[in-house]
Amino acid sequence: MQKPFPARTQVAIVGAGPAGLTLSHLLHLSGIDSVVIESRSREDVESTLRAGVLEQGTIDLLCAIGAGDRMLREGVLHHGIELRFGGRSHRIPLSELAGGRAIMLYAQHEVIRDLVRVRLAAGGTVVFDATQASIHDIDGPRPAVRFRHGGHEHRIDCDFVVGCDGFHGVSRESVPVAARTEYTHTYPFAWFGLLVNAPRYSPELIYARHERGFSLVSTRSESVQRLYLQCDPSDAVDQWPDERIWAELDRRLETTDGHGLSRGGIFQKGVVQMRSFVCEPMRFGALFLAGDAAHIVPPTGAKGLNLAVADVQLLATAFAAYYGDDDRAGLDTYSAEALERVWAVQHFSWWMTTLLHRFGNVDPLEERLQRAQLEEIVASVPLQTSLAERYVGRPLKGRVPRARLPATAIALDA
Repeated sequence: MQKPFPARTQVAIVGAGPAGLTLSHLLHLSGIDSVVIESRSREDVESTLRAGVLEQGTIDLLCAIGAGDRMLREGVLHHGIELRFGGRSHRIPLSELAGGRAIMLYAQHEVIRDLVRVRLAAGGTVVFDATQASIHDIDGPRPAVRFRHGGHEHRIDCDFVVGCDGFHGVSRESVPVAARTEYTHTYPFAWFGLLVNAPRYSPELIYARHERGFSLVSTRSESVQRLYLQCDPSDAVDQWPDERIWAELDRRLETTDGHGLSRGGIFQKGVVQMRSFVCEPMRFGALFLAGDAAHIVPPTGAKGLNLAVADVQLLATAFAAYYGDDDRAGLDTYSAEALERVWAVQHFSWWMTTLLHRFGNVDPLEERLQRAQLEEIVASVPLQTSLAERYVGRPLKGRVPRARLPATAIALDA
């Protein structure tokens, strides 16, 4: 049963994804009231299957706010990744090169389930099934969010609104076009993603470059694996029967030792579009944007969820300073500080994408240059260190204690 929600709050948050829920709980821990408004049902929010690679900073933050216990039990900790090209595999030892930092494979919908649980257990207000949301008076004295719920119109007045409702949400569209600058790039390829009931294929992520296109091997659990392969953006799921998928993966992941993937039951297929997007600035009066409402990155660098968490950690620190000490400096600099990380992450994601994918009818010279760059990376410790530090992510701004990772998790890939 939906908890009654107030007519006023300090911070109204639109969107119950990782960004919105994390921000709401961070605010709660600082004694700041918030209401999260979500257009979908709780069931839909918690059941949308999406991959998740968590940076060390995200792991630490989830643990620090009490949402990391199940992640530490069920997530798969990785201390390295594998680059595969020319029939050979090359391990990049992330933790060794990046000061002990690691990554955790833990699906995004599982993160959301954990965050919903801690918010509701703490008495937080999350309004699911809130349709027709609209944002008002962000440049005036009475910012508010209006929506329909239970067949009735509602309005929540607030001091600030934070838009965490994704690329297609209402938050960014509430800002006049003339007041925002949008940068976008659509890549000439997509990813065909699938989930497979099969034993673990590899102890760590495999990023494979092949003349036929990119592929990625990722672990969900000991019995469920996630695989991706580069495809045409116009491809439909029915164009990829199981036999075609396995044949293509075998070719793209082949190694000189002949080791291949064991077959398994494919139970999910989908085409993931690839684009880069940034909206500037990330603040408009009383409205702040965070996560996919402000930026999209191609999934090659595994940065989307982590970038959203970095946004709201910065924003939560700014709100705490404002409500605790009447200090507006963090709110005033939020957009500039957030965008510094956003553009750095955009560059890394673009670099990983251009390094590993086939771009249509590529000039043979460009293919050779890709291969030369990969060879240079695996032969150079400084280049591997640069990759490792960017892959595990820069530390979050603000004080976030390092998570105490269980020995069982560390042993998985040690």
